[in-house]
Amino acid sequence: MTKPPYWDDATRELALRDPVLGNLIAATPGLHLTRRGDPFTTLARAIVGQQISVKAAQAIWERLVAACGSANAVPPVLDAARVMRKRIATLRGLGLSERKAEYIRDLARHFVSARLEPTKWTTLGDEALIEALVDVKGIGRWTAEMFLMFHELRPDVLPVDDLGLVKAVAEHYHKGKRMAPKALRRFGARWAPWRSVATWYLWRSLDPLPVVY
Repeated sequence: MTKPPYWDDATRELALRDPVLGNLIAATPGLHLTRRGDPFTTLARAIVGQQISVKAAQAIWERLVAACGSANAVPPVLDAARVMRKRIATLRGLGLSERKAEYIRDLARHFVSARLEPTKWTTLGDEALIEALVDVKGIGRWTAEMFLMFHELRPDVLPVDDLGLVKAVAEHYHKGKRMAPKALRRFGARWAPWRSVATWYLWRSLDPLPVVY
């Protein structure tokens, strides 16, 4: 899969600045962030997967794509207009809770009405895009940050509430002592403007399999 255009510069700079990251980068050659899916499909899948097992989420997702998308596409694509036309009861019949059915419908409304318009996102800074995303019911800051990193491939996102990042920083820099979000944000400033890249390698130190979102 295509490497983000900034990746090589980012890893080179981070390795020079931070010996810990230098070792982590050297230990995982050839891996990098990758984009998967279109914006609406990616966000919808994130909502479906909230607070349930991977197996249950996959089963519900497959039914949702069969009802509202193109199951033959690789990866499968969900159609916002078709989702919006479905009644809540119909979406619940696919396995979604009532709350998640409402969230998916609200997400679809944002895309169909162009309140979320991907063609304009390149003009938005990270915080402005996060603000636009969390306007959707069911999308919080963490989900928005993951979307910026994994779909939009933004290079400088630091998800200070992410438990994996908190754990990795504690293990590699502070002898297991975990930092509060505000302190972690100050600590992570050393990795700017490549904080997404630093986070990705710190995640890799806990789990060698690349994260997809």
